[in-house]
Amino acid sequence: MSRKIALITGGSRGLGRNAALKLATHNVDIILTYRNHASEALAVVAEIEKLGGKATALPLDVADSHAFPAFAEQVKEQLAQVWQTTQFDYLLNNAGIGIHASFAETTEAQFDQLMNIHFKGVFFLTQALLPLIADGGSILNVSSGLARFALPGYSAYGAMKGAIEVLTKYLAKELGSRNINVNVLAPGAIETDFGNGQVRDNAQLNAFVASQTALGRVGLPDDIGNVIACLLSDKTHWINAQRIEASGGMFL
Repeated sequence: MSRKIALITGGSRGLGRNAALKLATHNVDIILTYRNHASEALAVVAEIEKLGGKATALPLDVADSHAFPAFAEQVKEQLAQVWQTTQFDYLLNNAGIGIHASFAETTEAQFDQLMNIHFKGVFFLTQALLPLIADGGSILNVSSGLARFALPGYSAYGAMKGAIEVLTKYLAKELGSRNINVNVLAPGAIETDFGNGQVRDNAQLNAFVASQTALGRVGLPDDIGNVIACLLSDKTHWINAQRIEASGGMFL
């Protein structure tokens, strides 16, 4: 079986790193992006190579849409040099940040930063990469449980994720003629360094989330990485335009 190729934004740490390693064990090679920490990205590349796959890491600021055409050219070059091909199969729009601020105190700068990373960046990066995504491929956008339930302090973040969920349906409709399926994955609270590691490191918050989750615990990176590996697979290609929440049943 020939190996597929996935491009993962924010693949050097957290859920992106976990997804890259999980996909690598499922016969998928990886192009991952990082913003600042090249050493972390190269460590993930090395781990994938130890698993018998191929991988490469490229710098990218998903908030800077002006950089996307040049980035797409870099991807094209890597595909030719490393894989001797012109297209990749899976796009995982994963990169993101967390900002906690009440609605009354959210600044325009915070709003713009969240919009540029979580919505505008996803919109125009996907657009720039469309010619490089193979017909029959898959796009998976990352949302959040916070687009379904409301917790004070996340109005701007949750709104951006809600926009991504609507965009996913439009992408699925417009890319169906190319047999590209597009879904959105909404993780619940996960023990990572996201949002300064609050869910992982704050015992009181961790216990509260666990008490509000049907399966009785906070999510782990493997919980999400395994779902991503499943959704970016030929076996689930008929799932299209869907919001899949992986939260263990939070706030039911």
